[in-house]
This record gives sequence, structure tokens and C-alpha cells, in this order.
Amino acid sequence: MEVETDRARCFAVGNCAALAPAVFDQSDEDGTVVVLDATVPEAEHAAVREAALRCPASVITVHEHTPARHD
Repeated sequence: MEVETDRARCFAVGNCAALAPAVFDQSDEDGTVVVLDATVPEAEHAAVREAALRCPASVITVHEHTPARHD
């Protein structure tokens, strides 16, 4: 999983940092989202999905990667 954000549209509410603090933080200057790790550790996948769903500005995009099949 990878995550990206659109800081220009961020409302600086902080749901993302509260729900997934290992992946998101807030800028000291304006409070907008800061991505700490764009390649999300597996243990944080559920929290990042929840953060994306609860973002009032819908600025979090989650890119799910499907494991390659080896038939």
C-alpha cells in the first residue's frame, strides 16, 4: 500500500494524524497533513484506510497493491 495526499486542499482537521500517527503528522506551520511514510507498513493499513475515509477534505489517496500471482 502507498498513500499520497493533496496538502493544498487539506483543512488541517487532524483526523489522519490521530488515526494513523505512524504514517501521518501535521505541519507545524499550518497544520496540514504531512506523510511520514508513503509506503505504508502492513500493520498500519487498516488505520490508513480509516483515515482516508474520515478525512473531511478527501485529500488522502490510498493505492492498494495486489500481490503478484505465481501460478
